[in-house]
Amino acid sequence: MKAIKGWLLGRTSYMQSLPGGARHHRSPTNKPVWIIAVVSLITLFVIGAYMFPRHRKAACYMFSSKGCKALTDWLPPSVREFSDDEIAARVVISEMLSSPRVIKKTSKIAFMFLTPGTLPFEKLWDLFFEGHEGKFSVYIHASKDTPVHTSRYFLNREIRSDEVIWGRISMIDAERRLLTNALRDPENQQFVLLSDSCVPLRSFEYMYNYMMYSNVSYVDCFEDPGPHGTGRHMDHMLPEIPKEDFRKGAQWFSMKRQHAVITVSDSLYYTKFRDYCRPGVEKNKNCIADEHYLPTFFHMLDPGGIANWTVTYVDWSEKKWHPRTYMPNDVTLELLKNLTSIDAVSRVTSEGTGEVTWTSCMWNGIKRPCYLFGRKFHAATLNKLIDLFSNYTTMA
Repeated sequence: MKAIKGWLLGRTSYMQSLPGGARHHRSPTNKPVWIIAVVSLITLFVIGAYMFPRHRKAACYMFSSKGCKALTDWLPPSVREFSDDEIAARVVISEMLSSPRVIKKTSKIAFMFLTPGTLPFEKLWDLFFEGHEGKFSVYIHASKDTPVHTSRYFLNREIRSDEVIWGRISMIDAERRLLTNALRDPENQQFVLLSDSCVPLRSFEYMYNYMMYSNVSYVDCFEDPGPHGTGRHMDHMLPEIPKEDFRKGAQWFSMKRQHAVITVSDSLYYTKFRDYCRPGVEKNKNCIADEHYLPTFFHMLDPGGIANWTVTYVDWSEKKWHPRTYMPNDVTLELLKNLTSIDAVSRVTSEGTGEVTWTSCMWNGIKRPCYLFGRKFHAATLNKLIDLFSNYTTMA
């Protein structure tokens, strides 16, 4: 009777009424009810978190000061379902990328110049193009003034242009406008974007073979975890553009025709950058569209199809908002020789003091020099570059 009364009064009284041996050799079926209840609650919580991810973060802080990450670190990954628009975009892009690339004797490289007005280095480009007619085409996007030409290769090559503002989506619009016009010529198989301050660092033959017969496009792309990299990602871009896929890179590219086609045909991902990659959308983030759109786009949709570096050299050693400008006193045969001998690219993150990494430049699996073009050169360097042209473009 005491045992029965003890059970009715509670587990503690019951245990006290039993002999010592019985307390240590109880049946497994008599485990404390509160342990079973706690285990059941934890199990239900884990299942719920797995089945219904990405809920309000406040709930996570009830269990850990680290938030949801503490839980998701040991939960199995959940696969997000793509929307109809994402499925359609990826199917179309996959089909475009699977089309065979055909290089013929008549294949050309489209040189696309993004400039405010007159191109100061037309005479230098004239030397570069001379004797290679039929292997290149020229397109000019002049955003402010109608260019005055000094080379026959640039006459009447302007396309319909619009205003371009640095750091805004208008820069991407201008790039896509150039690509669209260049794609109208089916012989254009390679597309290179250049600025008014760009100059050739190699001979035309070297450049043509380097780009035309490469198995990748030269789109710069790297991960910068700092405030000027991943820190510029906007929550409004979710779910189509996850923060972990957000990338950074220089805007100056060289891409094959398939990549040019998917760039101008993209609507879904472009719209996200158009609407949300600009200053003032979220707090103090200053998202720069031309530094993030193409690197992120290709990293998500064809990461193995790009080199992750650009063939256009620029010097950021001064650590300013704009790269170093080369003046006449800077331009020597030694400088140009040094630029053409660089065979690895450096990246500096914007996190802390900046972490520097180096990547070797590989061309079809072979280590080769990285750069075919250079910027920014001041207009006053034209005569010195012309005088040195035959020397620095013939260097091995």
